Amino acid sequence: MRVVIAGAGNIGRYLSVDLVNRGHEVTLIDSSDAALDKVPDGGTNLLNGDACAPKVLERAGTREADVVIAATGDDEDNLVISLLAKQEFAVPRVLARVNHPVNEWLFDDSWGVDLAVSPPHLLTALVEEEVSTGDLVPLLKLQRGRVELLEIRLDAMSPVIDKRVEEIDLPPNVTLVAVVRDGHVAPCRGTTPLTEGDELLALVGEGSIDELRERLVGDRHTTR
Repeated sequence: MRVVIAGAGNIGRYLSVDLVNRGHEVTLIDSSDAALDKVPDGGTNLLNGDACAPKVLERAGTREADVVIAATGDDEDNLVISLLAKQEFAVPRVLARVNHPVNEWLFDDSWGVDLAVSPPHLLTALVEEEVSTGDLVPLLKLQRGRVELLEIRLDAMSPVIDKRVEEIDLPPNVTLVAVVRDGHVAPCRGTTPLTEGDELLALVGEGSIDELRERLVGDRHTTR
């Protein structure tokens, strides 16, 4: 897979190294030589330039890219990069970093963004993941917030313990995607049994979070 990343900050550098280690072809763009110098040697293609400029994106091979990641520390730049990637270069998948949550509403398909990621919200989710048991933790918003990826950690009080997935009366616009157990990830199938300590990943449509909580967690928590 060919990936173009704009922004060689901490996030951009980490992504580039991780993706290269996974066997992908990565080009990292930044206008700062100092930032690019911090990228570890090991296969990342480095390009000095302004990723908001179409000529720079062209030189980076954006036209042949499968994914573009706008990961700069500036929301305006990330929006411009996303729009160019989608409209000028027809990139199939565009991901964008949201630095300030107040701007999150802008990061949608009208700006060419397929998936917006907000580091502050991810940090909140990670904190909640560490301290929450028996509740729903939001991990990611999709489709302009109309769909959420949630994590549900089952405890001994969950009404679905020792049941199979097919025995759970789920809301119609909820899909259980995977179960994480003892460090192993497995797809959720109808015959999948649920046990204490399981972590479920679910895609949840609008208006279904409270109902899903009731089905999987019970009525111990105040609805939101």
